[in-house]
Amino acid sequence: MNIGINVFIIRDGKLLLGKRKNASGEGDWGLPGGHLEVNEGFKEAASRELMEETGMIAKDFVFKNVVNQPNNSKHYIQVGFEAVEPRGEPELKEPDRCEVWEWFDVSKLPDNIFFAHTEQIKNYLKNNIFSE
Repeated sequence: MNIGINVFIIRDGKLLLGKRKNASGEGDWGLPGGHLEVNEGFKEAASRELMEETGMIAKDFVFKNVVNQPNNSKHYIQVGFEAVEPRGEPELKEPDRCEVWEWFDVSKLPDNIFFAHTEQIKNYLKNNIFSE
């Protein structure tokens, strides 16, 4: 089983998404995030992933939802947190894994959202905390 930690960054009604590259879902838009590491706390992972991928920091992280995603090859648990008082502008810190960071109006998100984040984003927008 794998645990994904993903971060919702909202600024002026817009959600930050990155265009994936050289990874599952290449060309799709996804949240900043990644795998939980051994002996790592959830908020610690959210902070680490946000910094590693975007160079941004946040005052804190608030739990928003969890999505159970079993499938034939891999079983993922996706855990989403919202960044509290995010600071900085997104930078392309992992250009081998992400083409660009862009802000999208939450009412006009792109159609090609990374399959592992689709349900999580829907839940976030509807204030649902769980789905499978």
